[in-house]
Amino acid sequence: MEEFDSIIIGSGVGGLATAICLARAGQKVLVLEQHYVPGGWSHSFTLNGQRFSPGVHYVGLIDAGQSTNELYRGLGIANDMVFFRMNENGYEHAIIGNETFRFPSGVENLSKTLVERFPKEEKNIKEYLTLVQRVSRELQLIPKLKGFWQNITVPFRTKHFGKFSLFPLKRVIGWHIKDPLLKAVLNVQCGDHGLSPKRACFPVHCSVMSHYFDGGFYPMGGGGGIVKAMTNGVKKHGGEVRVKQDVEKIIIENKKAIGVQLKDGTIIYAKNIVSNADPTITYLDLIGKTNLSKGLVKKLEKTKYSVTSLILFLTLDMDVTQFGIDSGNIWMMKDENDDANFDDLMNNDITEGDLFPAVFISCTTIKDPVSFNGRYHNFEVVTYVNYDNLNDFNGLADYHNAAYTIFKDKVINKLMNNIEKIIPGAKNNCVQAELGTPKTNEFYVNSTRGNVYGTEKTLNQVGPFSYKNKSEIDNLFLCGASTLSHGVGGATHSGIAAASAILGCKPDDLIIEDANQKLRIYDAEDATTWPDWVHVKRDHKSRNFKEINVY
Repeated sequence: MEEFDSIIIGSGVGGLATAICLARAGQKVLVLEQHYVPGGWSHSFTLNGQRFSPGVHYVGLIDAGQSTNELYRGLGIANDMVFFRMNENGYEHAIIGNETFRFPSGVENLSKTLVERFPKEEKNIKEYLTLVQRVSRELQLIPKLKGFWQNITVPFRTKHFGKFSLFPLKRVIGWHIKDPLLKAVLNVQCGDHGLSPKRACFPVHCSVMSHYFDGGFYPMGGGGGIVKAMTNGVKKHGGEVRVKQDVEKIIIENKKAIGVQLKDGTIIYAKNIVSNADPTITYLDLIGKTNLSKGLVKKLEKTKYSVTSLILFLTLDMDVTQFGIDSGNIWMMKDENDDANFDDLMNNDITEGDLFPAVFISCTTIKDPVSFNGRYHNFEVVTYVNYDNLNDFNGLADYHNAAYTIFKDKVINKLMNNIEKIIPGAKNNCVQAELGTPKTNEFYVNSTRGNVYGTEKTLNQVGPFSYKNKSEIDNLFLCGASTLSHGVGGATHSGIAAASAILGCKPDDLIIEDANQKLRIYDAEDATTWPDWVHVKRDHKSRNFKEINVY
């Protein structure tokens, strides 16, 4: 019988961060992943030699001295990572109806750009962006307050957060901004937490906007580049990461987690069990109601999960830059009625109609120049969908039937119509178009109802109402998007929080300063900033591609 100090179930960035911290502290650590590659939503994969990343499309606060940079340096993995700075003049492009707006790096630049387009709203724009910054700053300050005096002065230190925290985004932005089109522009990043403005938690939206105020960055290798650095970090400290290890249950004895049983019957014991799976998978599937309190069962029954997604993995044989495609993300909306567009996605038959009312488009071969073979460009095209709209396939042991193929073909054609709006001729130059559905999400990521952001980030499910890292079961801990926060940075911090609960220290104690750790950052579209090895890798990929196609 094998025995470890800690077993982590699931190798998303939250689980890997926990593993790094515990292994670095001297624990014997094992990470178990049911997929054939580690990473969860952050993993990358290849289709016919072209790489795609389903869950990582950009990361913020990567510049030296900023929080995500310090996070990777503090975990001791920065030297193994490279990031490319996305278009500074437009790391986000919002295409709303026939209007296009660009989000430049720097909040002052954003303010200036918006004021130039909406001069009558100048005062409102400045006040609103200042409020977003203040609420985000205060949100991050709350867990860092220490001692009696700091805690007793919380209402004064976090007055903006306190004033607006209980309201949805639509209400708060309506108090500050009048122009419907400007509201739609400022709300476009709702896609990063999967809720319409009328349901989105305002502080969560502030956190997302602030995370990207200084621009977006893309990891070399896609999400897999982050995962590779993290798995190397686990192994460097003696930890193990095992794939194709499907955990069937967490073993509970006397209200204490003591190990796991795999589906092949193998039992592995540990002093601590950390689940990177979502709460429903963890508590109901791996543990079972009989081991849970009535209060926890009631909370699980009320828990709502985030939207699920349709993701088109697309390769085009054409020069897409001639149509203005660059390293910036594209948010395409039918019109400024963002709530109505979201309701359309959630409530209507997704195979009907010619276009989706809202899609997200990312060209990874421009974001990550090392991945470009000199000819093909890869895209990830994402839209959201109500899981219940796939009832024809839900619950089937094998959903790969003729009806599922017809469904996918209709969705692919509809998404390609969206692409044709900005890249004319895309259909005629399509090399491959493969669709990931909520069923794909369930199979590869094992998320409840195929969710993409963990629990739904509504007011009653975030902050003090989210799931805690330390569970009610002794020696059982949780990490991931349903605990501290979602996104690459939020999930990573959740893993550190879980490790700190096990080790009996503060999360900040596990982010260790190391002057020898440094992230390498280059501009995605400025070849003069690339070191020689980037040019060599890019040329090698292009040469190999040409040789393969010649023979």
